Amino acid sequence: MDALTLFGLFAVTMMLVCYAAEDRSPWFILIFAVSCALGSAYGFLQGAWPFGLVEAIWAVVAARRWLMRRSADSV
Repeated sequence: MDALTLFGLFAVTMMLVCYAAEDRSPWFILIFAVSCALGSAYGFLQGAWPFGLVEAIWAVVAARRWLMRRSADSV
């Protein structure tokens, strides 16, 4: 297993863990967004640009969800 594959495995594992725990804290949503960005980087680095593009979109969606949840929790 090479370093790029380990990087991808780490990114996807963090996405799964954070998605499962996102009801516990808005911070898990933010970490999920960062994990999606890492997954996007992995996709582009390995040459699967459609995967990288979709993961980049998910990162933006998750970051927006984090901002909305954070502002809703502060009210």
